[in-house]
Amino acid sequence: MPSRKALIRRPSPRLAEGLVTHIERSPVDAALALEQWETYAETLREHGWETVEAEPADDCPDGVFIEDTVVMFRNVALIARPGAESRRPETTAVEETLARLGCSVNWVWAPGTLDGGDVLKIGDTIYVGRGGRTNAAGVQQLRAAFEPLGARVVAVPVTKVLHLKSAVTALPDSTVIGYPPLVDTPTVFPRHLPVPEESGAHVVLLGGGKLLMAASAPKTAELFTDLGYQPVTVDISEFEKLEGCVTCLSVRLRDLYT
Repeated sequence: MPSRKALIRRPSPRLAEGLVTHIERSPVDAALALEQWETYAETLREHGWETVEAEPADDCPDGVFIEDTVVMFRNVALIARPGAESRRPETTAVEETLARLGCSVNWVWAPGTLDGGDVLKIGDTIYVGRGGRTNAAGVQQLRAAFEPLGARVVAVPVTKVLHLKSAVTALPDSTVIGYPPLVDTPTVFPRHLPVPEESGAHVVLLGGGKLLMAASAPKTAELFTDLGYQPVTVDISEFEKLEGCVTCLSVRLRDLYT
C-alpha cells in the first residue's frame, strides 16, 4: 500500500526575516502565519495524511518551507544543498527524521546546489528547474541518484520565479498547470494547461481528485471544479509574502516501505 505521510515543520519565530528574491518585501504577521500553518497541517490530516513534524529550526527563518530540503523518489531521500547558504542548516533535522522513517538517504555535495522546490515529479519523470537556486552540478547529482532507479530527469530553465514549482505543478492526470507569464518553456511538458492566477499554478494532490490549493486563486479553483476536481483551499497569505506556496510547506511521502 502507498504510504500517506506528510513531512512538515512549524514556522520559525523569525519567519518575517525569510528571503525574498522576485517580489517586494512586505510585513509578515508571524502569529497569523502560525495559525495558517496549523490549518494547513490539519487540512492534510482531515484528508487522510499523517503529518510528521521535523524538529523546529527556529534560527532558520525559511525552515517552514520544508520542501526545499529534500527530494524523494520512491523510498530514497536526496538531501538537498540549498542554493541560499543561509538555508543549509535546515537539512539536518529533515535528514534525521527521514532516516527514522526508513528512507535510504543520499546527499547533494559541493559544488552542487539543489532546492527541492525546483523538482516536479510526474510518474517516473523528474523535471528539475535550473535557475537561481539549483545549479548544473546539482542537476547532475540528481540524475546520478535517481536515474539508476528508473527515473527520467528533464532539466528546465527557470528565470522568472524562485523555483520550478513556483511556476508549475501537475494535476492528477499529469497535465502540467502554470500561470503563463511565469513559465519559461511550457512546450517542454507533453500536456500544459494555463491557469488565470499565479497562485493557481500550485496544487498538492490529496488523493481522490482533491487538490489542496491557495485561497488566493478563486478563478483557478472554478476552473478545476469544471474539470471534475475538488479544490480544497487554505489561506497561506503570510507565506505567499515570502514566495511560498502550498507545495513548499510539506513533503509528501507516498512510497515509503510499510
